[in-house]
Amino acid sequence: MDAPRKFEKPPSVRPSPQPPEGCLAVAIRVPVRIVVLVLVVPVRLVWDALVVGGRFLYRTVLRPLGRAVFVWPWVALWRYGVVPLAKALGWLAKVLLVVPLGWLYRYVLTPVAHGTGAALAWLYARVLTPVGHACAWVLKGAGAALAAGGAVMAWLARYLLVLPAGWLYAWILTPVGHGIAWCGRGLLWLATTVGTGIGTVLYWTARILLVLPAVALWRWILTPVGRVLAVVGREILDALGHAWRIAGHISLAVGRFLGTLFRWIFVEPVSWVYRTILTPVGHVVRDLVLRPAAGAARSVGRVTRQVLTAARDSARQARADFRRLVLGEPRQPEPVERREPTGDETRTLGRSTTVLTKD
Repeated sequence: MDAPRKFEKPPSVRPSPQPPEGCLAVAIRVPVRIVVLVLVVPVRLVWDALVVGGRFLYRTVLRPLGRAVFVWPWVALWRYGVVPLAKALGWLAKVLLVVPLGWLYRYVLTPVAHGTGAALAWLYARVLTPVGHACAWVLKGAGAALAAGGAVMAWLARYLLVLPAGWLYAWILTPVGHGIAWCGRGLLWLATTVGTGIGTVLYWTARILLVLPAVALWRWILTPVGRVLAVVGREILDALGHAWRIAGHISLAVGRFLGTLFRWIFVEPVSWVYRTILTPVGHVVRDLVLRPAAGAARSVGRVTRQVLTAARDSARQARADFRRLVLGEPRQPEPVERREPTGDETRTLGRSTTVLTKD
């Protein structure tokens, strides 16, 4: 009978309903929200305007100015000042410190250390070791003497101090201590009894004069006032959040309205003027003025280049004529005999001679 119960669907857990609100919260909520909304909407509008202006100022002014003033000077200083200076200092340190210190360690300190180590080893083996053995023998004898003296002193201390002190503790000090302890316990019981009575009287006096009035004040005055203040504070916080969200929607609508108005008043007319007036006028100026002027300028440049080329050729020819008139004709180079076969003397497949081997 219990087996099918495992496959039954467990009952769904319903969330507990919120406790009903009192009439005080309902009476406070509406006027508080109205007042807070009236006060928060201008603040939210100013805040959104400042945020938009701050973002625009940051993107257009502060970020480029910050990069130009703070980032690029430090980058240039690091790249062209610190890095070359560090390389130069590293090279100087290597030349002035590392190389001389390495030479000093290799050729001065190492031989001196080897010689000092050998001298210390000889001193330890030949001088300090015999002296240590002798001192150890002397200390061993002194230790044996001190051990004998210690045994004698221990026997004397046992029979002159320890045994008399034990007898004194067992037969005199212990009974006296027990009597003192019994008297102390009696005095402690008396003090505890008196203190308990005084504490009980003070406790009930403080309870009647202080605790009960404080409990009544907390229960019947402070707790109701605190609950009222808590309800008022909670409603004010809820009203602030609600008003801030509503003010955000209002600010967004105002921003969109201002953006649309700006587009209708400024952007659309400027775009229409650019599209319908400036663009055709620019095309006309380009086709009727700029292109003919550019063609004329290119023609003038081409004619100027031709004139300059003709003038350079004329000057070059005049210099050559003047040089030939003053210095005479230049010496012609002697012809060099070419060894390539010409005419019928070319090599053929049926002949084994070439121009180089032919007599």
